Amino acid sequence: MSNRSKTDHLTVTPLSPTIGAVIGNIDLAARLDDGAIAEIEQAVLTHQVIFFRDQHLTPAQQRDFAARFGKLHIHPIYPTVPDVEEIIVLDTDRANPPDNNIWHTDVTFIETPPLGALLYARQLPPLGGDTTWSNSIAAYQALSPAFRQFLDGLTASHDFEKSFPRSRYGSTPEDDARWQATRSSHRPVSHPVVRTHPITGQKGLFVNAGFTLSIDQLSKPESEAVLSLLFAHTAKPEFTIRWQWRENDLAFWDNRSTQHYALADYMPHRRVMHRATIIGDKPF
Repeated sequence: MSNRSKTDHLTVTPLSPTIGAVIGNIDLAARLDDGAIAEIEQAVLTHQVIFFRDQHLTPAQQRDFAARFGKLHIHPIYPTVPDVEEIIVLDTDRANPPDNNIWHTDVTFIETPPLGALLYARQLPPLGGDTTWSNSIAAYQALSPAFRQFLDGLTASHDFEKSFPRSRYGSTPEDDARWQATRSSHRPVSHPVVRTHPITGQKGLFVNAGFTLSIDQLSKPESEAVLSLLFAHTAKPEFTIRWQWRENDLAFWDNRSTQHYALADYMPHRRVMHRATIIGDKPF
């Protein structure tokens, strides 16, 4: 029997007109019924990124909760929790500075980029270490009709090496062997510059500074100019939300329609986050 009554309902408190909501009246460590999972899924679709305060989850519990929404991705580069390979560990400080302080959408370097991701705050610095998210659908809708028409139908190449260079991630023989294996099994892939959300049918921008190399149909100078414009446009404050983490917070975002940026303003202090990543489908 579920630990959650079917008559219980989540509370949903929007954080801005465009993106973000806080979800209350739920314990993610409990056995959630299908109704609760459906409510959470709908909240993600509506608000793009949702936040849960004061959740107490083991890595296995985080994995099991994430797996209610789909098959989980095993990251080819990042370290993972021992015995829970679906949970990657983002452990950063002065000796291991972050690499995600850039606007990006997770793992767009594979044919089926993630549906979503769940990030859990394990250890936080005294100040700083916030994360910002941007709504890529809202960013697309704010473009002029003529520019939207120009972008529709274009594709862009994405490559893991842009954010995971060998110079950093192949520093030991073991790491270098892993990096080279990843390189050989993850060649650049092309995705639509404007993707259609498979559930809502809404169109959104699907290029990001973390992994997008170039627009396939344009010359190098044209591609650089268009991508620079789109990267800057997507980061405009009216499309974004900034979350000030507390330990044991969990964020769940729709990776198909958002970008995010982890602020690297907390050195020399340590920040430890655990992420589960849900595999999605081929963008169209």
